[in-house]
Amino acid sequence: MACPYGLVAETEREPLMILRPIHLVLAALCVLRPSASSAQTGTPATPPDVIRLGILGCDTSHVIAFTKMLNDDKDPNHVPGARVVAAFPGGSADIPSSIDRVPGYVKELKEKFGVEILETAEAVVAKADAILVESVDGRPHLDLARPVFAAKKRCYIDKPLAGSLKDAKEIARLAKESGTPFFSASSLRFSDMVRNVKGNAALGDILGADAWSPAAYEPHHPDLFWYGVHGVETLYAFMGPGCVSVQRTATEGTDVVTGRWKDGRIGTFRGKRAGPHDYGSVVHGSKATLTTGKPEAALYRNLVVEIVKFLRGGEAPVSVEEMLEVLAFMEGADESRRNNGGTVNLEELQKK
Repeated sequence: MACPYGLVAETEREPLMILRPIHLVLAALCVLRPSASSAQTGTPATPPDVIRLGILGCDTSHVIAFTKMLNDDKDPNHVPGARVVAAFPGGSADIPSSIDRVPGYVKELKEKFGVEILETAEAVVAKADAILVESVDGRPHLDLARPVFAAKKRCYIDKPLAGSLKDAKEIARLAKESGTPFFSASSLRFSDMVRNVKGNAALGDILGADAWSPAAYEPHHPDLFWYGVHGVETLYAFMGPGCVSVQRTATEGTDVVTGRWKDGRIGTFRGKRAGPHDYGSVVHGSKATLTTGKPEAALYRNLVVEIVKFLRGGEAPVSVEEMLEVLAFMEGADESRRNNGGTVNLEELQKK
């Protein structure tokens, strides 16, 4: 568990906890974890029923968007139950869009939201009940996650899960070894545009899907890890795990990756570097073929709700198997490109 008191969904609480008088429960909470006071940290006190979150890596707009939803109870998209209290700046010197953003985001976290800025990831882990690994660069995620798993604190790891399938598998190994749950996902996976189609009874059984998203490259990551991951996550939200092979066709402006699932279904991802910077999918069902609309304005809120439920003790909304397969799909696409569009077996790739 991320924290020792009542951090589970209401239906999962111990019956005895429910029956205890409320004043005794609150007293117990105060003994278990006193709230950090302004005198101690320079940040507002955290209510005893709210878990304290730490951020590792302040080089993405997600740190501001997520913190606003969590810390500002007047925000129309406020998500209760957790508050960001500390952050480690991080940043990757060889990626300008990472390192150049850190000073501004750190300043806003500190001055607008009262977040304490600390010099090491370990210091943030010690201050928090659970962690958000937010580095926009997937390469540091493994090292940032090490102290989190060592402390046995739950964490959400922003996309991409890691900078390589190899690192992602090591993250999964460390999590299992320490008995510490984690999850990673794109916000698109939980968007209304996906949920409204997936949950539509008119669709029937999902026979296949075609998803698209922007797919800008970043030279330090496999091609689809940097931005194509959004469309691949959308594809997996509909198809689920079980892809056995991939083939990729790549041109300057477009990638098309075709996946074959073990049950015979076909799913495709189209990565766009030309034309509109948009997201969407077509889902082929046994009863109807449905098209998703545009992502909603408050796109991040559904993801933050899932993060808070998980960090408070709920089940991970994405399995480790599926998280690793998403990266295998994308790394397999790179292997296919190197082989002039040849078929890549994902089981063999994961064994490597």
